[in-house]
Amino acid sequence: MRIKLAITALFKTLFDRQVADAVRAALAADSAGAEETVTQAAPQEPPPPALPDVARSDAITLLATLQREARFVDIVNEPLADYTDEQIGAAARDVLRDCGQVLQRLFELRPVVTQEEGSDIEAPAGYDPGKFRLTGHVRDEPPYRGQLVHHGWQASHCRLPQWSGDNQSVFIVSPVEIEMK
Repeated sequence: MRIKLAITALFKTLFDRQVADAVRAALAADSAGAEETVTQAAPQEPPPPALPDVARSDAITLLATLQREARFVDIVNEPLADYTDEQIGAAARDVLRDCGQVLQRLFELRPVVTQEEGSDIEAPAGYDPGKFRLTGHVRDEPPYRGQLVHHGWQASHCRLPQWSGDNQSVFIVSPVEIEMK
């Protein structure tokens, strides 16, 4: 029965343009349906489990940057008893310079006030305690006048590097370094 149908369809498709177009459309629809059926019937691997969002502290990212670019953690954790003050100073010079460069790049630090330390300064009425810290004998009502002990620091921006690690390295400040020989 199917052989007779196939032969009839063959000759009608060869000699009748409308039949040919109809067969072409039917075959295209059947082919798409067959692909869907094959795709649906084929065993699919389950998707890998989604990793939970990893939250890394910006503090660790900053510490990792200071270590990577200035060896900050190394010098802070170095036992100093076996070194002379001159050796410590020589090592600290490079680390402090490099730390300063990192901080400038990431935060562009500048003084909060421009007066020189030791000069007279006033904390106005309604001052921001985040901007001014009063020490000594604070009495009466503002404005408060006193001597500038430290000009303070403020960041112009905060551009921490974007961390791109995974769950296993969320707390890594500095990776293990292995030199291949």
